[in-house]
Amino acid sequence: MKQDISFEPVAGVSVAVVPDQPTPTPGEADQAVWTVYLLNNNDFELENVLVSADGYGAQPTGEMVRTSTLRYHFEQVAPHSATAIELISPAVFHLTNQYWVSYYVAGQIFDKKFLFVPGAIDGANLSRVDLLAGQVGVLHS
Repeated sequence: MKQDISFEPVAGVSVAVVPDQPTPTPGEADQAVWTVYLLNNNDFELENVLVSADGYGAQPTGEMVRTSTLRYHFEQVAPHSATAIELISPAVFHLTNQYWVSYYVAGQIFDKKFLFVPGAIDGANLSRVDLLAGQVGVLHS
């Protein structure tokens, strides 16, 4: 049963949304290609990683919308590395974009939701992402 599983806190794992241009201006941000990365800042590898990605919220017209749920599997994510999860379109930045990450370390399961709220993925919120050779992105840890 679920209550029998011990869920330890997630540490050293984060998600970053990174534009293909170093510092996109507001007009360029809408045209840039953005990539979502899973970052492992730990000294150990992550095993059997599952990522569920979806978006939800309201359109500018007020209509409620939910994107398709996409699921990704990575057998291993090496220590101190970044793994590309998916490309993300600026057309969904006005939605809440959710990445639910589950993985194993030494047989123990870990699980965390990373939520990028509407407007969070923006050129004004860029910070340095060391695991990506100093590229800038919107980091959620």
